[in-house]
Order: sequence, then C-alpha cells, then structure tokens
Amino acid sequence: MIFTELGLHTALASRCAFLGFTEPTPVQRQAIPVILSGSDLIGCAATGTGKTAAFLLPMLQRLSTKQSGGVRALILAPTRELASQIAENLQMLDAKKKATSVTIVGGASMNKQRIALRRGAMVAIATPGRLLDHLENRTIDLSRVETLVLDEADRMLDMGFLPAIRSIISRLPSERQTLLFSATMPPPIEQIACEHMRRPKVVEVNPRNKAAVTVKQTAYPVATESKTTLLLHLLEREQCLRALVFTRTRRGAERLSRVLAASQHQVDRIHADRSQSQREAALRGFKDGRCRVLVATDIAARGIDVDSVTHVINFDVPATPEDYVHRVGRTGRAGNVGQAITLLTPVDELSMLEIEKLTGQKVERVVLPGFGGITLSTKPLRSLDRRSSGGTRSFRSRRIGR
Repeated sequence: MIFTELGLHTALASRCAFLGFTEPTPVQRQAIPVILSGSDLIGCAATGTGKTAAFLLPMLQRLSTKQSGGVRALILAPTRELASQIAENLQMLDAKKKATSVTIVGGASMNKQRIALRRGAMVAIATPGRLLDHLENRTIDLSRVETLVLDEADRMLDMGFLPAIRSIISRLPSERQTLLFSATMPPPIEQIACEHMRRPKVVEVNPRNKAAVTVKQTAYPVATESKTTLLLHLLEREQCLRALVFTRTRRGAERLSRVLAASQHQVDRIHADRSQSQREAALRGFKDGRCRVLVATDIAARGIDVDSVTHVINFDVPATPEDYVHRVGRTGRAGNVGQAITLLTPVDELSMLEIEKLTGQKVERVVLPGFGGITLSTKPLRSLDRRSSGGTRSFRSRRIGR
C-alpha cells in the first residue's frame, strides 16, 4: 500500500517518498483515513511505529483545504522534549512550510512565542503549563481550533495533568476533532478521554501496554549496593553503542552521570532541573554520537526519538508499570532490534511483577556471578552507588509540564 491509497494528496505522498517512507506503517494505514474523515480517534500502538506521522500527515492535509487566521490545530505533549520532537517532524513533513507553527514550552522565551502567535501561527505545539500561561495573559486565542491532539494521552490525562487539560479544553470550540495517541491506555484513562470526545474510533495496532516485539527484555537481580558496579560491567559487556539509562530522581541522574564520567564514559544527562538549552544540547550530543550514554529521568521516556538507541537500561525500576513501557520504547524503534535491561534489587521484585502483569510479557532474569544479592568488595564504587541510589522512594512528580 502507498500513501495516496489512504487518501493523502500526491504532494504529501511525494514528500513521504522523498524522506524514505515508501509504505505506511500499520498505525498509519488505520489512522490516516479515519482522521481524514473528520472522526475522533483513540490510537494505541507501540512506540517507534510512526504514530506522530499518523496524525501530522492528515492534519496537514485538512489544514490545506481552507485558509483562515489563527491557531487551527493544537497538539499537547507532556514534556518539552516531545513537543520539540513533534515540531521537528512537522517541519520535515511540511516541505512547502504552509502550516506555520509555534512551539509553546517552558524554558523558552515567551516573547518569541507571542511574536510567532501574532504572525499567525496555524499550529500550536505545547506543554500544558506554558499554554496556560499564555491563556492567562490572553496572548493566544484557541477559539478557532479545529483539531486537538493529545500525544502520550495516558500521561496527559492522569491526575497530575487532568486539571490543566480540562481548563484548556474548556477554551476550545465544542465542534472540533479530538485525537488521542499513546502506547499505553489504562481503562480509567480511556473513560476520561471519552468524556471529551464524540464517538471516537479506536485504532489498536498492537496489544496495548506491550513493548515492541523488536525489544529483548532482561532483568539482572543485584544487591542494592552493587548496582553501579553492575551497570559499569554491563556497559562494557553488552557493547552498548548508544545507551539510555533511566533513574527515578533528578539527584540520582546527576550523581550517576558523575560516576560514569569518572569511569571514562562519554555521558550527559537530562532531567527537570536542567535548563531547556542544556537539555537540548544533551539530546543533540546523544543523537550525533558525541555522547554514548545519556542518563535521564522519565521526562525522556516520552520525548526521545533516536532510531539507533541500542540499549535502554533501567538503573531504577520506574514508579509505574506504564512508565516502563514508554522507557523501553526508546529502543527497538523503526524496526530496529533493541535491548531493555533492568537492574533488579530485592525490593524491586514486586514492581517488576506488576510490570509483567501489565504487559503480559515475562522478563527473563539473568543472575551474574557476584551480583545476585552478594555485596562486592569495590568500596569506592559501593560508596558512590549509595549516593546515586539515594532518594529512590516511590515518589512521582506531579508538576504540570512547562
């Protein structure tokens, strides 16, 4: 099947061919005709399967059918990184730059965002917190929005974001198209979603809440004080060409990145305490290969689109099972094979069982000699590990994305 058979105009199909997208992915085959018809849609598919293009392509076509001023499409994302990634994809697909856009995120100049809005931006790609700032300052008008997209909808509709999302939706026209996309969609979140939709069609390409089949999942039981030693061992043994290492806390990310740098690894980090320019620089370095290991909190679990991530390593087991699915989805993208490794301390075993229950997938346990609950004699590393694993209580930030 080719893109024109889905109802896309020749110009958009030609652009896809130019970019090397010769055939639509399964989620694109199912979602694009539904979106072009004007129906609301809930789309569930594994990460790395082309969900972003699945809503951007038909949205671009619908925007081209008539010319009118103001913001006509609003895309909401939970993190700055994901919003920036969507903006890059939009610019890439919109070869003639007919759909002017503005990215509205915290950490960036509000004045530049105001200027782009005054110049007539047609598409707004935003995190909820900064968008609310503009609404309160009356620097954005959402009364002409025809299409609302909630990307990573499960995160957007959880209890942390829900008040902000409801406030934003109350400013939108009731006659609009609403599109929700995510790799995970718990039933309570789907019920909330349907409150804001009109008889949505459901596109479910893969069984929801599962990691992509291209990702091999492994868990390594380890004593808490030996986690850093095991991580250093695995980074060498597994020949990690490009590894994304997740911690649960910002402080843990900072400390672990220092440990890795002291061990001569090319490393950088992304977390909420870093400035927007620092986060963008870290991501650029990771994409172009100057940084081999990127240490991140869960703000990166839904905003990094790098096809060549060979390994995702959960240094800390995530706070929720859904976050595990999004983390491991950073590897095995675009049909590539990936490795997902979890360092599993005794206190994490129940959390791992919850992950397996959600995904319906058994994660293989591999016990390495000297690590399965046995304390090693590497005192300097053990001391550093206590510091890097500090603060890993079950805490989940509820700050509204800015």
